[in-house]
Amino acid sequence: MHYLDGLNARQKEAVLHTEGPLLIVAGAGAGKTRVITRRILHLIKTGVAPESILAITFTNKAAKEMRDRVAHLLNSQPTRLRRSSFGGQATYNLQQGTDSSSHIVSGRLSVVGSPWIGTFHALGVHIIRENSRQFGVPQHFKIFDREDSKRALRDAIRRAGRNPKDVEPGKILAAIGREKGNMVQLREFRERAAGDYYRELVAEVWEPYETILREERALDFDDLLLKSTLLLQREEEVRTRYQRRFRYILIDEYQDTNHAQYLMAKLLAEGHKNIAVVGDGDQNIYQWRGATIKNILHFERDYPKAKVVLLEENYRSTKTILAAANDIIKKNKLRIDKTLFTKNADGEKIPLFAAYDETDEAAFVALKANSLIENGVAPRDIAVLFRANFQSRALEEAFLSADVPYQVLGTRFFERKEVKDVVAYVRAALNPASLADIRRIINVPPRGLGKVTLLKIFAGKENELPFAVRGKIAAFRTLLGELKTKLENEPLSTTLKWMVTVSGLEAELKKGGEDDAERLENIKELVTFATRYDVEPERQAATNQFLADVALQSDQDELKEEKNAVRLMTVHASKGLEFAYVFITGLEEGLFPHEKLAADELDEGAREEERRLFYVALTRAKKKVFLSYAGARTLFGARQVNLPSEFIFDIDEEHLEAEESVTRTYK
Repeated sequence: MHYLDGLNARQKEAVLHTEGPLLIVAGAGAGKTRVITRRILHLIKTGVAPESILAITFTNKAAKEMRDRVAHLLNSQPTRLRRSSFGGQATYNLQQGTDSSSHIVSGRLSVVGSPWIGTFHALGVHIIRENSRQFGVPQHFKIFDREDSKRALRDAIRRAGRNPKDVEPGKILAAIGREKGNMVQLREFRERAAGDYYRELVAEVWEPYETILREERALDFDDLLLKSTLLLQREEEVRTRYQRRFRYILIDEYQDTNHAQYLMAKLLAEGHKNIAVVGDGDQNIYQWRGATIKNILHFERDYPKAKVVLLEENYRSTKTILAAANDIIKKNKLRIDKTLFTKNADGEKIPLFAAYDETDEAAFVALKANSLIENGVAPRDIAVLFRANFQSRALEEAFLSADVPYQVLGTRFFERKEVKDVVAYVRAALNPASLADIRRIINVPPRGLGKVTLLKIFAGKENELPFAVRGKIAAFRTLLGELKTKLENEPLSTTLKWMVTVSGLEAELKKGGEDDAERLENIKELVTFATRYDVEPERQAATNQFLADVALQSDQDELKEEKNAVRLMTVHASKGLEFAYVFITGLEEGLFPHEKLAADELDEGAREEERRLFYVALTRAKKKVFLSYAGARTLFGARQVNLPSEFIFDIDEEHLEAEESVTRTYK
């Protein structure tokens, strides 16, 4: 059992507990991924069939890391490997044996199948595709990303007889998403909405929005959870089938589950109760998305025989950083009591910079970051965190002036127009009923098919169009037909290369300037991304997985690790990441903790979440944290005088030191 080497006593306890419910309360930097992956290996080594293991996490990035780590652990076992798939994505799997389970033969491990490792949304896609007839959607159903949903909502607002300028699609989408996450459907919501103007408005728009989804044979993000969970809840045969398939369930970041995710996990674990959840209530920061801390706090109530293991030893941060983090979080009441500790060095004190205004604060951060870089710190090892997106403007200006390389997390590769165009070609080829995709690409590159032509096509009056126009439409349909054939028979990346050339996209972009050259580079990067699906022998499964992964990318999945630059991001976006040096900016009352515009003061639950958010920010740092606040800040065009955040005063003074301004002549 050499795979237990390097684990502390509590980590070993969590790995070795295989039967029955298990709650692993894992503090920040406590090595939870190491525990999860070694637990998967231990299950396989003790005779559990790999395909009966389900491991769920929250981002594609985290799922890929978990798959890679499990593959590496299996790789290190004394056996040969072959190319296969974990959760539908290419990775390594142990050589197939002679039966349908894992077994030890002469000290050598032979394994059939592989664990299913992915996100809740990916599992929802998997369940819906396997049972697509019951949902009334094609196996190649379209997944609306957030932009698709907002576009559909604007259309739904018009269909409801409202002016899209008077109704915020993003807010309506968030409201619908919260309800679906709570397992509430339109009919039930409409009954509850009576007498409440805003809820009645949401219901009024929700109905045509669902109609648009049906017309385009699509599901949105929240449907992936809602509909798959409803199926498990209502259909005993389906539920039993998945319970028999997934006899061992592991869920990472359990504190971030919403009601639909909680219920999905509970239904799958109902028969065998072999559910292990890993999480930290102190890092629950997504209540605005529907995540509820009650799921982890009530785990022992749901599973009375659950074993609880606390992972409190931190391997990431210095003692000073952890002392400050413990000072902050101990004030919260809604938590499982624990105290992080480390055997790492004491580390330096935490500098606190009192800036005159946001410009002064941003200059301090940029110049201090530059000083660190000049002293040998890699830019990628530095992160600047802020509570609200608007704070990035002043920071970006300062980093540009100081000539410090930086990257703002949030520019999503898969939301670029040219990338979405290529993906739309694939979706339209597989699902000709997807009118939104047809509308998007029928004139990309330009084919002389305008809005009037589109209206005629969608109205079924194509025969009224001129002969030459009908010829162009026929050529477009032929292209989609050929693309469909290639998607079903050839490697995905090869097919995308062909499509980009034959469609005329490549030639069109080559005629343009620098912007078009960059767009073509992005398309080439998409083709490179597609090569990871080429090893899947089942072409249809590969394309389905590609489309699902593209649609389900998160902000963290977009982080380009290869770019050596200082990372600028919100605290929310930093969760799960770590950096040697971390700047936490804007520590002012009303900003961090954030004061909700609709309330005079935060309710206790929201206050505790703001405290957890600051705790998360502190525990991203390995070596040193810098804190800063601005005495004055311009908000909504008005100059505002600020008080320092209460969080600053919650940290013991012995861990803090005043920071002087950094001076340097800008280039």
